[in-house]
Amino acid sequence: MANEFDASKFTASSAKPLPVVLLLDTSASMTGEKIESLNDAARRMVGTFTKEESQANEFLVSIVTFGGSAELISPPTCASELVFNDFGAKGGTPLGAAIDVAKALIEDKVQTPSRAYRPLVVLVSDGVPTDSWEDRLETFIQDGRSAKCDRMALGIGPEACGGQGRATLERFIAGTGHQVFEAEDAAEIHTFFKFVTMSVVSRTLSQNPNLVPADDTLVPPSSTATTPNSGSEHRSQPDLAADEGEDSYW
Repeated sequence: MANEFDASKFTASSAKPLPVVLLLDTSASMTGEKIESLNDAARRMVGTFTKEESQANEFLVSIVTFGGSAELISPPTCASELVFNDFGAKGGTPLGAAIDVAKALIEDKVQTPSRAYRPLVVLVSDGVPTDSWEDRLETFIQDGRSAKCDRMALGIGPEACGGQGRATLERFIAGTGHQVFEAEDAAEIHTFFKFVTMSVVSRTLSQNPNLVPADDTLVPPSSTATTPNSGSEHRSQPDLAADEGEDSYW
């Protein structure tokens, strides 16, 4: 008698997620053209991720805003399922609280599964934090699963691109191989998000999506953003060898 067909032995493999966590400054100073451009740029990025999702890969997008308080606007959600709602601008700039929210997301193995690729955390701000952030950022960079994340940052306007604002963004991306991107006006927010999109999508098309391409290997639209010198390599995690298997990252 022939063996009966056992459907349980033929399960389709689910897509492997690449988490992208957006830390977006929605303080009162972002009111007007800046918040409008930020909303539009983030929405367009999610749209591109949706088009690029496949049976093998998906983009797990989280959105944390910090304006008056830190809020998880969108928990980790597949780009194709994310409903994007515009956010407004109000209050101060509690970056430290936003880092705490991002840390909790990444350490949670349900929201950021162990099978996921290396997450990218993106910080966008136009000013100086109004809460305690230094120790929280150090913990994020040094301890736990969050220490293995890639990090990119955009400073909008003169306050974020100079003085304490610049120093904060520099500290956020320290050790990643990236440099702080600058937007002198709101229109250049789109350029940064296009660059982030290219970096993330190119990872899913590579042999090892855990490896992050150097900024100067990508060709973004015309921008005032500063990129590393030619020939630079990404060195944020020296313990992550190029020939490591994709399941060995975490």
